[in-house]
Amino acid sequence: MEKISPLYNDAVQQIKSAILESQLEAARAANKQMLSLYYAVGKFVSENSREGTWGTGAIGTISAQLQREMPGLRGFSPTSIKKMRQFYEEWNGFLNRPPTAGELENIENERKTAKIPIFALLNINRPPMAGDLDFSEFLALSFTHHIEILGRCTSLEERAFYIHQTFINHWDKYTLRDYLKADLYHHQGKIPNNFALTLPKTLHAQKAISMFKDEYLLDFVNVEELDERNPQDIDERVVENSIVQNVKNFILTFGKDFTYVGHQVHIEKLEHDMWVDLLFYNRELQSLVVIELKKGEFKPAYLGQLSAYMRVLNDDERKANENPVIGIILCKGADKSFVEYLLQDYNQPMGVATYKVMPEKLKAVMPDEKLLLEVM
Repeated sequence: MEKISPLYNDAVQQIKSAILESQLEAARAANKQMLSLYYAVGKFVSENSREGTWGTGAIGTISAQLQREMPGLRGFSPTSIKKMRQFYEEWNGFLNRPPTAGELENIENERKTAKIPIFALLNINRPPMAGDLDFSEFLALSFTHHIEILGRCTSLEERAFYIHQTFINHWDKYTLRDYLKADLYHHQGKIPNNFALTLPKTLHAQKAISMFKDEYLLDFVNVEELDERNPQDIDERVVENSIVQNVKNFILTFGKDFTYVGHQVHIEKLEHDMWVDLLFYNRELQSLVVIELKKGEFKPAYLGQLSAYMRVLNDDERKANENPVIGIILCKGADKSFVEYLLQDYNQPMGVATYKVMPEKLKAVMPDEKLLLEVM
């Protein structure tokens, strides 16, 4: 490879950066325009199909004719057009204010000329009703992402939550679908805990509280290995093995910035041996995270066991630049008020979350050493 001077190389890097930035902005602009087009078509279809202007089967007929007149056209199947109608109808009430007299005149002129207002979404000049919905983030999401969210969420606050999380975390539609399925909105930041009392800084405590949910959906657990005499009594080792064998899925379920350290991690103190079920490290919190799995309902003794593990890890494993170890008990059920009452007497940051599995998923879970090596 031919070497060039540092001066020229710097010029190359600056031009390259400008090209990539321009391409990104072009992609963003194209996505905004596509959303606005779908919104406008949805409005047009809604007004004609809902008010009885069109007959039965009109959307299918229109879709077929579009394909004939524009060979190779994609995204305008009958199903897609109905999703455009849904997109408009679900957001219209939130995004639009009553039109002014001048705008009413423009709307009437558009109807007379049969013009579809393809820039309507981009020209909305009233902020949404929820202060936490950033309209620039709204326009940055793909139409597919929006349809996923609309299929699961009804309130504006919940939609705004998933739009924001998708935007800042760069979720693809499959990741978004998983979080929607796990109902992240209603579970994140609600774990019974004592973080505010035990973590050294308020901001750090707030991060920890928002990091963990009060319930986790472990739909990759192999239910064929459960005790057939009592399917509800899930053996904790089965859950642990399933987590280890599907550690990428588990990290996705738990959230961002988790790194797998190990399972059944051996620690020793004063000639007493202990084994930690699952050990992770969280880069955002800069803390080791201990997860203790329990097959049944929460018991007060679990807090003492977890506290002992955390004490040893803090003394022997925690680095000088790291924050205190955080401990999570993951069990089948827990009385939140009772847990919070008991946690008041503990001076280490702990929380108690619950999990559930999906019995209809009966796929076998086989050990995969390559998977573990990839994430370690």
